[in-house]
Amino acid sequence: MLYQTVNPHGGDLFGHAVNLDFSVNTNPLGTPESVVRAVVESAGRLCQYPDPGCRELTKALASREGVAEKAVLCGCGAAELIYAYCGVIGPGAALLTAPAFSEYEAALDAAGVGAVRFFLREEDGFAVKEDFLTALRQTDCHTVFLCNPNNPTGILIETSILAEICAVCRQRGIRLFIDECFLELSDSGHGGSLAGMLASFPGLFILKAFTKSYGMAGLRLGYCLCGEEKLLAAMSRRAQPWNVSLPAQLAGAAALKEEAFLEKAGELIRQERPKLAKGLEKLGFSVFPSQANYLLFKSRVPLFQPLLARGILIRDCGNYAGLGEGFYRVAVKQPWENQKLLESLGEIVSSAQK
Repeated sequence: MLYQTVNPHGGDLFGHAVNLDFSVNTNPLGTPESVVRAVVESAGRLCQYPDPGCRELTKALASREGVAEKAVLCGCGAAELIYAYCGVIGPGAALLTAPAFSEYEAALDAAGVGAVRFFLREEDGFAVKEDFLTALRQTDCHTVFLCNPNNPTGILIETSILAEICAVCRQRGIRLFIDECFLELSDSGHGGSLAGMLASFPGLFILKAFTKSYGMAGLRLGYCLCGEEKLLAAMSRRAQPWNVSLPAQLAGAAALKEEAFLEKAGELIRQERPKLAKGLEKLGFSVFPSQANYLLFKSRVPLFQPLLARGILIRDCGNYAGLGEGFYRVAVKQPWENQKLLESLGEIVSSAQK
């Protein structure tokens, strides 16, 4: 748990009176009923320890991802795996884009690994461009961290650039950590994963989670894919044997059967994202392009506290390196929820103009 520390992320519904949470980018459809049933049914087995090898879940994951079971390692949420990974890659430094998920740098710092930031440009919509390849060819860093689609921007890395990044990393012996936790709900979908490259790229490490795709944030279930068995073994030694609970394992196995659920969510996101973006633009906000289930935008008017007073929580992105005051991120949710957000924002903007 966080001890005497302010939560730097979204989703803190326990310290505020929140009716609508736009601060976390979970599936707008919520949690599949089959997953809820699996959790409820697991209650009768709480007297037993969970499988320390996550065998049933690992087998199901390997089948879905098209990889060997030995290439899969499960964890108590993606965050645990980030910290475990950073703890075993050794001294030196890692190259990170900015803005990006702050836990990469926090985990590197905790492990005593340096972090070198590559700042993405606002005029490019914070997209990874050719200049990142130039930096990659010149860097002395032993690892590169990327998020695809990026958080908090929702931008997918162009296929050609991503392929070149992989090629350069392989050629120079640089490890590539790529976070695909938001990929399932992006325009690319599961087909955009780099999982098919594991056999030919031993230094590739792919991070995934059930958190966003299946609305399972409270269960804490993540997994990673990597062809380097020694790396996964070293990461495993940093976790206690029963780090993935029995309810989480059973829920994960149930979730992997919910392809139709993901497709339905994807359709909803593709319908609602442009509507929400247009509504934000009409209110005078600068909205950045997104290919995921969330939007980054910029406001001249303070929004976090006025919205919170109305029972709506959004993500203030002021603590993201490369952003700052005035940047906010909102999830794409159900139509009536998105409309409520826009109406509340309209009231705030109108009040500020008086």
